[in-house]
Amino acid sequence: MFNETVTLLAIVCLVMFAAGSVAYALLFTRVNNEAAAAKRLGSITERPAVVSERRVAAEQGARRKSIQDSLKEFEAKQKALSRQVNKPPLTLRLEQAGLHWSKRTFYIVSGLIGVGSGVAGFAISGKPLVALGFLVMGALGLPRWMVGTLRKRRFAKFLNELPNAVDIIVRGIKSGLPLGDCMRIIAAEASEPVKTEFRMINEAQQMGMTIGEAVMKLYERVPVQEASFFAIVISIQAKAGGNLSDALGNLSRVLRDRKKMKAKIVAMSMEAKASASIIGSLPIIVTTLVYLTSPNYVMILFNTKIGNVILIGSLLYMFIGILVMRKMISFDI
Repeated sequence: MFNETVTLLAIVCLVMFAAGSVAYALLFTRVNNEAAAAKRLGSITERPAVVSERRVAAEQGARRKSIQDSLKEFEAKQKALSRQVNKPPLTLRLEQAGLHWSKRTFYIVSGLIGVGSGVAGFAISGKPLVALGFLVMGALGLPRWMVGTLRKRRFAKFLNELPNAVDIIVRGIKSGLPLGDCMRIIAAEASEPVKTEFRMINEAQQMGMTIGEAVMKLYERVPVQEASFFAIVISIQAKAGGNLSDALGNLSRVLRDRKKMKAKIVAMSMEAKASASIIGSLPIIVTTLVYLTSPNYVMILFNTKIGNVILIGSLLYMFIGILVMRKMISFDI
């Protein structure tokens, strides 16, 4: 009985093994073909993704290298321009001040101011030496001080209006307008001096300059950091591409933050400026009051040689003190 059971189990095992072998032999080719097809399908679907990633990485690397090359080139140009900006010629200073004068006109005006100052000095003191000093100050100092003051005022107006102009460009680009049309809108609608400066950019482009070269001229005419930032953004976008609206939007935010920071610095340094003004004007006020009450006591400084030396030395030290106080309360961002 035991032998029959063992024999039956052996026969069942052999039958199952034989059936499995037959099934494997029949289905092996089909399973192998399906696995190979799945592998080929996976490689086909995976290959474009790999190629796409490599292509994107290559494009990003090329764009990054292009931006770096553009920054190096622009930095070299900025260094060359900085030498000209720090010591601009007289014609450029007159243009930056908003004065449409030639050198000849400036020299004629300087001569007239000098003659008028010399006559006024001689009428007040009656001494030719004092009149000569007034003439030199009026001819050389006063006109250049006037040009420098007008330049600073014009630059301040430009900085106040530039963020609004950048916002106009950002809105125009987002609405589908090209950059040139946005600049023409600014040249027609913005306030001075931004209006004039952008009109000159458009005129430079019409004469054949690229947009990068035209905005570089803006920094020459208005040598402030904000104009340099604007020129850098436009030049890099023109060479390397990218989203100009986002870049200019960030620039507008930076310009407004710098403006706020300057306003905070002015507010915080106002007390120091008031103290410096009081200290600087106090000797003049005291001298005037003493002259009104005791003129003979003060006139010794003007009528004697020792008094003249003391007066000149006092004025010199006072001038040095004013310069030191001015340096202490002036801040650059």
